[in-house]
Amino acid sequence: MVTLEQVEKLRQYGDITFDQAKMALEETNGDILEAVIVLEKQGLLQEPQNGGYHSSKNEEKNQQNSLQRQKYENESDEDSGTSFSELMKRFLNWAGQMIKKGNENHFEVSKGDKKIMSIPTTIFAFFIIFMFWFIVPAIIIGLFFGYRYSFTGPDLGKKNINDAMDSVADAAEKIKKDMKGDKPNGEDFNN
Repeated sequence: MVTLEQVEKLRQYGDITFDQAKMALEETNGDILEAVIVLEKQGLLQEPQNGGYHSSKNEEKNQQNSLQRQKYENESDEDSGTSFSELMKRFLNWAGQMIKKGNENHFEVSKGDKKIMSIPTTIFAFFIIFMFWFIVPAIIIGLFFGYRYSFTGPDLGKKNINDAMDSVADAAEKIKKDMKGDKPNGEDFNN
């Protein structure tokens, strides 16, 4: 990719426009020496007379070149992707959709057949993020006291998600029974 600095450096070698310098550099993959040779072959650069050098200090040409530089920078911005404001709009749109989905789906806590609590998953996610060291241990401890967790709603109320939650609760029950010394069929190991 041709940089603005390369174009400006090439323009120092003669009285050429911004676009001419840019095209020559693109043709030579950014090699300034090769671009000078290409421009000399095209007759756009003349060898300086008496060992001097060319200069483009003409005010009108400087204004034209400034406009061409702005055009080039705008093209570069368009090529590099979308603007920051467009990215922010996309992010805010995505965040709004996630909050909406989070409010449509709920995290439920139940014990036996009784529902203890139901909160939107947006709030649950907030608690997990900002109170991780309190919420996660509380959830794990709750499993050992017979609490079960599930998700309800159009996006998270799927059978496979809740089956996974149930299998974790069943594993906690099994660990609890093993710790108490109960046999799987309900008999006590100590008797």
